[in-house]
Amino acid sequence: MSLNDDQQLLRYSRQIMLPEIDIEGQQKLLDASVLIVGLGGLGSPAAMYLATSGVGHLILADDDQVELSNLQRQIIHNDKSIGQTKVESATGTLRALNPDIRISGLSCRLEGETLREQVALADIVVDASDNFTTRFAINRACIESKTPLVSGAAIRMDGQISVFDSRNPDSPCYHCLYKDTGDENLSCSESGVLAPMVGIIGSIQALEVIKLITGLGQPLTGRLLVLDGRTMGWRELRLPKDPQCAHCANRT
Repeated sequence: MSLNDDQQLLRYSRQIMLPEIDIEGQQKLLDASVLIVGLGGLGSPAAMYLATSGVGHLILADDDQVELSNLQRQIIHNDKSIGQTKVESATGTLRALNPDIRISGLSCRLEGETLREQVALADIVVDASDNFTTRFAINRACIESKTPLVSGAAIRMDGQISVFDSRNPDSPCYHCLYKDTGDENLSCSESGVLAPMVGIIGSIQALEVIKLITGLGQPLTGRLLVLDGRTMGWRELRLPKDPQCAHCANRT
């Protein structure tokens, strides 16, 4: 895909006007392939902003169906989507937003060799999943293929986001942060979440993806950004690589 007509130039004109993006950066977005795992509260805004920003190929993975309780925060779906697979619903929304991009759908739980294959095919992975088992598996696959991982999470009125980039030997991985002690019971269905929280974190995930693709600014590699929605207080924590990490310590 290339910026070869006036309609595309007009569609992306507000980004192209940015000196850090310009035509070259927009072309990088059009040439990029991004895997989004999870099309819920985080994956919804992330996918929508990546689509409208002109990421040329989005691979959407989710094994769930749309339910009424999803609609409070999962803005990529609507009432008419109830009963559809989330991949089908999200694909329809994204194609309506930007018919020029390519969308591939995987209505299954990514695991094992399939997960590794899909991660290796992508330029960047967005982890918008809702359980630690999946998050750890995505992390391992990204380390193996040296695919940058943009990870976000939100629960109740708290959110966090970081970038784990195995191309950088100094970058920590998700396992450096959480080990194997994640609480599988910590979920929106068990604990609740305020809708805008996932919107904020998912939007930042999209921003970090765009930065990684275009080389814009400084990504959140080695940094954990934490949001307390009650006070609207942001904290930035340095996240060092664990020299004893079972997954990334010996990777070069």
